[in-house]
Amino acid sequence: MKTYVVGGAVRDELLGLPVQDHDHVVVGATPEDMVKAGFRPVGKDFPVFLHPQTQEEYALARTERKTAPGYKGFVFHTSSDVTLEEDLVRRDLTINAIARGDDGALVDPHHGQQDIKNRIFRHVSGAFAEDPVRILRLARFAARYPDFRVAPETNALMRRMVDEGEVDALVPERVWQEISRGLMEQKPSRMLLALRDCGALSHIIPEIGDGHDVEPVIDRAAGRELDLAERFAALTLALSVPQVEQACKRLKVPTECRDLAVMTARDRSSVDQALALDAAALVGLFERCDGFRKPARFLQMVSAAACAQAVADPTLSPQRERLAQALDAARAVNAGEIAQRSAAAPQQIPVLVRAARVQAVHEAVGAGGSP
Repeated sequence: MKTYVVGGAVRDELLGLPVQDHDHVVVGATPEDMVKAGFRPVGKDFPVFLHPQTQEEYALARTERKTAPGYKGFVFHTSSDVTLEEDLVRRDLTINAIARGDDGALVDPHHGQQDIKNRIFRHVSGAFAEDPVRILRLARFAARYPDFRVAPETNALMRRMVDEGEVDALVPERVWQEISRGLMEQKPSRMLLALRDCGALSHIIPEIGDGHDVEPVIDRAAGRELDLAERFAALTLALSVPQVEQACKRLKVPTECRDLAVMTARDRSSVDQALALDAAALVGLFERCDGFRKPARFLQMVSAAACAQAVADPTLSPQRERLAQALDAARAVNAGEIAQRSAAAPQQIPVLVRAARVQAVHEAVGAGGSP
């Protein structure tokens, strides 16, 4: 039984980047051998085990055979006679098909080290075309490693996969998983570029068209280290509310991301015009966005909307400052106290509270213009 470190850990070491996790492949062993050695089986589709001390994953070397469309249509074969080279040839990109033995020696049958040096994404073999998730993974890698380019033959292969309908067989959860991870990388626009160049973007997020307009927007969101919900809202902020809802439904976007994206698309123009809004309009904006109960989410929306503007530090923008001051003033109004001291009918209390909030906002930031 021999073990090798494979995939991302080897790739990132060669790139001089920090390594978070180590994946291992085991050659010359059976599941029974692994259990006897103290490993804990966890794999559902093929034998994967957790190391008894480190809890890192160890997978038996395997081959696979395509049996149906999509990314789940595979039959896996593992046995003690599957070689390391047979395992590596099924991997997606040459830069991910490098193994390091216990002695530190590298096994690189597909010249991944040269592609790392040349900054090229290149598929290992024709098996790449059997799994459409690999298109999404490559696009995500493009966002993580923005100085890499896609080999022409790999782009041609991905385009053929798109034309043959493989991308359309992807389930929404898997698409969202890869898209959301790509949005959190250092240059998300590169993900859109990779998807556009192979024709997949129009199948995955058709609402954003060719993506050119939103590329600088999502890169600003990444540069400002916004969270996932804010970055997705930045991606979709130029769309109509029905378009955002349509995209979220198709991709099964989580509620937190969906709600912020809808709010941003709906109220971005109010954020842009914040310096000109009077106190009543500002209170109306807070009410629409549930800002009194969820002030942090409201400011997330402001941050996402600000990505449309090429400003150096959006946290210091006059629009954000005015909105934050106005929201603080409105939230400082004690609705319970107003209700207790008022002799008005109960149905009039909300009117009185709103009037007090408008007055508080007016005193804090004025009727328009800079605070």
